Amino acid sequence: MLPPLRCRDSRHTKYHFIDHVLVRCPKCAGIAHVAPAVPATDGSVPSVFACRRLVCRACGLTRDAAGRGYRLFRGSGEATDPYFGLPLWLQAETRHGWLWAYNPEHLELLRQFVQAPLRERAPWDAPVTKMTVVARLPTWIKSAKNRGEVLRAIDRIRSTLA
Repeated sequence: MLPPLRCRDSRHTKYHFIDHVLVRCPKCAGIAHVAPAVPATDGSVPSVFACRRLVCRACGLTRDAAGRGYRLFRGSGEATDPYFGLPLWLQAETRHGWLWAYNPEHLELLRQFVQAPLRERAPWDAPVTKMTVVARLPTWIKSAKNRGEVLRAIDRIRSTLA
């Protein structure tokens, strides 16, 4: 008998995933990448306020966003990236709402969390970040009765990367 699947909260916040974002290209509607315009050479994580560059390898479109800041998505409907306001590539609509991810790593974290019947969070009194990505998920994604539907939506989203 296999041990139950377990998912421990990796304590990632939304800021862990906005360094590299996959968006829909405004010119050709293909996959475009939003990443720091100047990658860090010392292996450190660039600031969220650093200048970002949009690059589409399909049509060659490039744009730079001034380092004015960012706006995280906080609504219903199609999700947008924080720097250019373009629709995210990794998203799908379900009967409960929109399921979206910034990049494949974010999508994989969602898949691991949803498929696990045993989900562990850090103790409440632990000196760690309380509002992690998985703690902020909508209730319909966390619900066991929607597990199959959410996993099918994740698989649909993942198939768009091939």
